Amino acid sequence: MKLVNQLIFGLFFATILYSCSPSAPKEVEKKRPNIVFIMSDDHAYQAISAYSNKLIETPNIDRIAKQGMLFTNASVTNSICAPSRAVILTGKHSHLNGKIDNNFPFDTTNVTFPQLLQKEGYQTAMFGKLHFGNSPKGFDQYKILPGQGAYYNPDFITKNEGNIKVEGYVTDIITDMTLNWLDKERDAEKPFLLMYLHKAPHREWLPAERHYTEYINKTFEEPATLFDNYEGRGSAAKEAEMNLLTHMNWAGDSKIYPDVMDELGIPETANWDKAAFKREVGRMNPEQRAKWDAVYGPMNEEFKKNYPNMTREEKMKWRYQRYMQDYLGSIASVDEGVGKVLDYLEQNGLAENTIIVYTSDQGFYLGEHGWFDKRFIYNESFKTPLLVKWPGVVQPGTTNTQMVQNLDFAPTLLSAVGAEVPADMQGESLIPLLKGENDSFKRDAVYYHYYEYPGVHMVKRHYGIVTEDYKLVHFYYDVDEWELYDRKKDLQEMTNVYDDPAYADVVKDLKEKLAGLRVKYKDSEELDQMYIEKYKELK
Repeated sequence: MKLVNQLIFGLFFATILYSCSPSAPKEVEKKRPNIVFIMSDDHAYQAISAYSNKLIETPNIDRIAKQGMLFTNASVTNSICAPSRAVILTGKHSHLNGKIDNNFPFDTTNVTFPQLLQKEGYQTAMFGKLHFGNSPKGFDQYKILPGQGAYYNPDFITKNEGNIKVEGYVTDIITDMTLNWLDKERDAEKPFLLMYLHKAPHREWLPAERHYTEYINKTFEEPATLFDNYEGRGSAAKEAEMNLLTHMNWAGDSKIYPDVMDELGIPETANWDKAAFKREVGRMNPEQRAKWDAVYGPMNEEFKKNYPNMTREEKMKWRYQRYMQDYLGSIASVDEGVGKVLDYLEQNGLAENTIIVYTSDQGFYLGEHGWFDKRFIYNESFKTPLLVKWPGVVQPGTTNTQMVQNLDFAPTLLSAVGAEVPADMQGESLIPLLKGENDSFKRDAVYYHYYEYPGVHMVKRHYGIVTEDYKLVHFYYDVDEWELYDRKKDLQEMTNVYDDPAYADVVKDLKEKLAGLRVKYKDSEELDQMYIEKYKELK
């Protein structure tokens, strides 16, 4: 018996010594997770089949939801492109990071979460659309589009090659760059952060040839509010310039050739209308343009015949279908690219230790209320898709309804790898929700603030508080109007119940909570006025 005990002790001691020795397998140590952060531009949650398959099937993006968690109440703090990206990188609201709209400069003294991951030993790379700045902070490698970028034969700003132009379709190129980095440039000894950022489906929507050939023949279900007259709401909805018929460009958006516009006497909707068409379609090489004209040429000829006799309602319906054909056709290639990246991770043994996030920089109107674009606190632009896969942590096929924001991405990803979250980051870690520990996540309301007015689309300045049940909004600057929506009873947000006596207690409670959030997030009337004055100077 004594001999047996000695043998057992000896084996136990040898095992400990081996596991602690330099030559022990690396698998003994738990590896920090890799992160693949995938973001598209203006990708509405309504256009992901994991949320709804009324418009499109996105089987590859849906894979992330099936293998992870789908958030149904994810939102942004400021529904406009560059500010949203600044919030994601810094974990701070727009009024603190300085990027309140697409024109205001980003405060480059901000520390971004990729910089912090880099200090933690992560290899970092970014491919695609950043939208602001030309030298992303905290990246070992990057190839980014200048500004909005182009759909065909795009230019890129690179870290190591200077400015380059790449022949092809932008979504496919960004995907190829991403796969090439994973396969040939990645250091297998380091954990990595990979930001895979698509231009699509940003305006003006140009699908790849394989998709516009298909989608131009599709017909899509119209939203119930396509012909909304904004009764029951304030002046902001009535005065916004986002209507499909009256504010969408004919050449740039609907792909009506400039000479056809001239022949039919259709005036430019905006001064960039024909220029946008020439800028995008004009980048095509002769072969690409020939294929484009073979499909869009006949559409233009059909339009020439029908336009003179179309009623206003028929024009609106026609423009909605044209919009959906190009917008959804642009998403089709995004979904294909996501599938290729997911396949690579699975086939190369990386999927099991990689956090995958799919999101958009904000939501988007797909004809709801007769609109396109974003900016409002109303659902279609305020809510954003969020799907997270994390094997071993997130239970596959789960759904979460709690109020989360893009403000939370930075602290969540830092926490996920065991890095310290800076005290000045304002978001909350979503780790408890990802683990299914919902009671440990204490937030019950989120804060929103939009600034770009007067400006493109003329959406008034406003801030507000949103809970799972209600939404209270204050429109300010040239008006002083309040709106309240019952999110459970009024899913389409058609009726402002702010003055309804039945909601008096709700208004009182939410105003107090809104004031508290303004203090918590260090926003104020003084800051509002400061940004108004600075905005006037920039203009």
